[in-house]
Amino acid sequence: MNTILVDPRTGRVRGSAPVSGEPEVRSAVAAARAALPGWRGLTPRERSRRLERLAALVEEHADSYVAREAAGTGKPDSETAGEVEQVADLFRFFASAVRAQSAPAGGRLVDGHESWVRREPIGVVGVIVPWNYPLMMAAWRCAPALAAGNTVVVKPAETTPDTLDLLAEHAAEALGPAVLTAVPGDRRTGRLLVGADVDMVAFTGSAAAGADVSAGAAGRRVSLELGGNAPVLVLPDAPGDTWTQLARACTYNAGQSCAAPARVITLRENHEETVERLVAAMRERLAGRDFGPLNNPDQAARYDGIVKASAAGRNVAAGVAPRPGEENGFWRPARILADLPDDDPAVVEEVFGPLLTVQRAEDLDAAVALAGGVPQALAASVWTRDLATGLDLAGRLDAGEVWLNCHLVQTAELPHGGRGASGHGTDLSTLALHEYQRPKTVTVRLHDGN
Repeated sequence: MNTILVDPRTGRVRGSAPVSGEPEVRSAVAAARAALPGWRGLTPRERSRRLERLAALVEEHADSYVAREAAGTGKPDSETAGEVEQVADLFRFFASAVRAQSAPAGGRLVDGHESWVRREPIGVVGVIVPWNYPLMMAAWRCAPALAAGNTVVVKPAETTPDTLDLLAEHAAEALGPAVLTAVPGDRRTGRLLVGADVDMVAFTGSAAAGADVSAGAAGRRVSLELGGNAPVLVLPDAPGDTWTQLARACTYNAGQSCAAPARVITLRENHEETVERLVAAMRERLAGRDFGPLNNPDQAARYDGIVKASAAGRNVAAGVAPRPGEENGFWRPARILADLPDDDPAVVEEVFGPLLTVQRAEDLDAAVALAGGVPQALAASVWTRDLATGLDLAGRLDAGEVWLNCHLVQTAELPHGGRGASGHGTDLSTLALHEYQRPKTVTVRLHDGN
């Protein structure tokens, strides 16, 4: 059985991919289980060297990764090239991090005994990643899991299997057979992986699917990143480049990012200026020239439904400039919605598109309350020249990651994770290693009792 693959830039069929069923999933997990003793038995130095080799293969074949990622997502090469570079960096980062990780204090903590803590891999990790960042989200999950000594079976999204197929090929060369395996398929494939003989599931996707994963995992460890709906607090003294910075961040990957700016919140005195400047900045961003399309027909229909259902008094869209032959792609213009109720669908739902809503608050306390008025709590940003006020607001906002006078600035050294309906767990940084390890305390009595 195969699934039909569509090019988001043209709306035309570009090929097909296999849909893994129970025999394929069972076989992949069994192979990962068989490869586990050898992989976890390597010293951190040897695992590090092999992960470095995988990073080098990604760089050596960067053009192939870029082409495959663009085919599945429709992103411009300027975006995919940077993401492929980040993927190589992530594997290198975790290759080094696993050699330098710390453990809780050991020593003679109980009289007559010596104790220490070992950090051990969990086992076989099932990873399920979405279509918005097929390769990078896989690296966020797989790199720390592999560095920690686990083997991994990863399922890409149904519409974007391309780059993970190549990554699994290079992983077999650099890491060894079945240390990292990809099983392409649909939602049923994902459910089969969750129900298979894996020791942990790492999932990035929607809240509804995350609940399904948690139920299917049946008590096994689960790491969930379930999306966001990021508030953006713009104060009257916001820096002069606030509008262009937000427009760029909102339209990167056509807004299909869990941490993308989504809900702009102003005070009464700067509301009109904010709307006007954001409209001007968004009009400078053309779909097809500056950013790519939405990924698939279902996402386009969902986005259109939210926009249609919105009660916004102002609905201002920029232009669309596809290249010849791409007129039927899933292009959606950059858009501003203003003068809308706080319970508007475009406010309370994660839109996942190149769209910003603009709301008004009476004071800073009301602005913080509006920011926390949705279930998701993944990311947020504050824009003000008053750093003391900005830092205070950053501390008050309920989010796993907060930016001040910037947005979507991330690096391997800094953790990323959500709260509330955005899930739990940590991606990036040395803290992510702990997601894929379990501690074991070892205590030794120092005398034989005779």
